[in-house]
Order: sequence, then C-alpha cells, then structure tokens
Amino acid sequence: MLIQPSTLPYRLCAGIVLLNAERRIWIGHRTKDFASGEANRRWQMPQGGIDKGEDPRAAALRELHEETGVTSVSILAEARAWIYYDLPPESVGRALKGKYRGQQQKWYAMQFTGDESEMNLKLDGHKPEFDSWRWATPAEVVDEIVGFKRAAYEAVFAEFADLLVP
Repeated sequence: MLIQPSTLPYRLCAGIVLLNAERRIWIGHRTKDFASGEANRRWQMPQGGIDKGEDPRAAALRELHEETGVTSVSILAEARAWIYYDLPPESVGRALKGKYRGQQQKWYAMQFTGDESEMNLKLDGHKPEFDSWRWATPAEVVDEIVGFKRAAYEAVFAEFADLLVP
C-alpha cells in the first residue's frame, strides 16, 4: 500500500542551534543514516520530538541534554515561526516510525556556557543519536546536512543570522 505524504501529519519537533563562544554551531554525526540514501551527509544539529503537552522550549532543553549531555546554556532566541520539512517520498511510511510526512520544528538559538568536557553522547538510559561531534560554520552545516533538510536549515540560519558567524 502506498502511503500518500499529504495524508500524514507532521511530527512536532524542537531544534537547537548550539553556539560556542566563537559563534560556531554544534553538529553531531548520526549513528545511523536517516533512510535517505545520502550516507555521507549524516551530520545535524540536535533536535527531537515534542511530547504531548510538552512546552517546545522545555522539549528543546530536554532533547539537547539527551543527545549531547549539555545543560549549561542560555537561550538567545526562539524562531518566530515553525519551520517544516518533508521526508523524501521513498522514506515516507518508513522513517519517523512511518507515522509522519516530515517535521514541524520550533528552533532555538542557545549559547553554550559550559566546558566541552560536559559533552556526553552516551547518557545512561538514552540511545545515542550521535557518535561524534564538532563545531562548524553555517555554510559547513548546510553542506553536511542531508538534502531534504537543507531548506529547513537555511531557514533556521536566516532566522538567527544576527547570531551566527558570517
């Protein structure tokens, strides 16, 4: 049975642009490919689902901690609007547990205020999303992201342009 993307909802998600003192962006290398066929483009910023009834800001802080170990942050900005992306047709019905056509994301820019020793990709009780991480410029992030998320990432960077390195 072919699942039509337009019949599926978007998954609510919170995303984080985590900035260091030099205004570089934290990106993690995913532990598995996102059913995209772009195995070399497996880097992304922290992001994850918003639980039913959960505040998006609280979800962003929770997801950041679960995926990176980081709690030492200050929130610099919240995106004015939700940013969407659609899964590629071949991934609809498989990715995101087969329940969603893509994601509806609320993004936050956050300043990392801790020490890099705080980074922990293998928190107890959480399946690791990333196997490594690094700091990157916006151009590097866009170059490393899977193609179907590229427009969403560009929209995020446009939203937070005054906070980012050129």
